[in-house]
Order: sequence, then C-alpha cells, then structure tokens
Amino acid sequence: MRGSYPAYGFGGTNIDGLWQAVDELRSRFEKRAGTRAGKGEVRAAVLALLAERPMHGYQIIREIEDRSGGSWKPSAGSVYPTLQLLADEGVISAEESNSRKIYSLTEAGREEVARDHPSAPWDTAGPHGGAEFMSLPKAGVELAQAAAQVNRTGSPEQVRQAVAVLEEARRRMYSILAQD
Repeated sequence: MRGSYPAYGFGGTNIDGLWQAVDELRSRFEKRAGTRAGKGEVRAAVLALLAERPMHGYQIIREIEDRSGGSWKPSAGSVYPTLQLLADEGVISAEESNSRKIYSLTEAGREEVARDHPSAPWDTAGPHGGAEFMSLPKAGVELAQAAAQVNRTGSPEQVRQAVAVLEEARRRMYSILAQD
C-alpha cells in the first residue's frame, strides 16, 4: 500500500521523508548495536569477561548478549577465532573440562586488560554508556517498523491516527531533553 499514497499525503506528511528517516535510523542502529561489532570489540569483550572468571565459548557469547541488553550477540564465527588468536598470543589459556574448553586469562592477559581495556564494550556502548543507551535505537527501529506496517496495510484513517501518535511521541521526546 505504500505506493498508493502520494509522497505528500495526509496533512502534508512527507511519506518519502519518513521512509528515509526509518532507513537512516535502521542503518545507525545496525552499525552501533547490531550483531556486528567494531574492530577489537570482540577481543575487548572476551578479555573483560575472562577477567571476571573462566568461561567456555558459549558462555562468553551469552554473557555478551546479556550485558549488552540483547543488542549485541556475537557469532561463534567471531568469538572462537578470537579465542584461538588470544591463546596463540599467550593472553589466555584453555583447559579441557567436561569435553569443553574453559578459557582463562594468563598473567599476560591480565596485564593487557589492565593496560588496554579498562572498561568493557557494553559499559561504553554510546556517549552515555551502558546497555540502557543501546535500547533507545532498538526501540526507535521497532517503532519505525510499526509505522511502516500501518503505512503499508492501514486504512487512511489508521494512517492519520498513526501520524498523530508519532507527532505526539516526537514532542514528548523533545520535552524529555528540555527537562533539567
């Protein structure tokens, strides 16, 4: 149904502009909080977790997902090669336990954590830090997806109602920033 509405539809609303905003928000969210991490973030996350206690690879993946509020779940294809690289560098060691490799930091690993990784990636995820900050882009993408669904399948009256809800949400977001 998207194509059935003119570019400037109800009340002068720019539908194409809405789609551009949705795409931009999704792009920003995926770059920041998707399943892909920036260079060195998997390494930093693994080291931060192993600084707390020994773990096996699957535990590391689960912990990263939990601590990032579900916004970052590294794949086994990124975690296990990182573990192997760290072991090759002598930063971690692996010990077999119940047919699983349990990884722990070596002395060199503890030194690297103290020197190069004073905070975990999920503690500095954005300008305000923490998983809470990462939940805002996720909520924005989910809202944009709901708006897109109403735009595609809703009646003209439903679209008008959705526009009113979004305009009110925008005003309320700015009012949050205006608070002391």
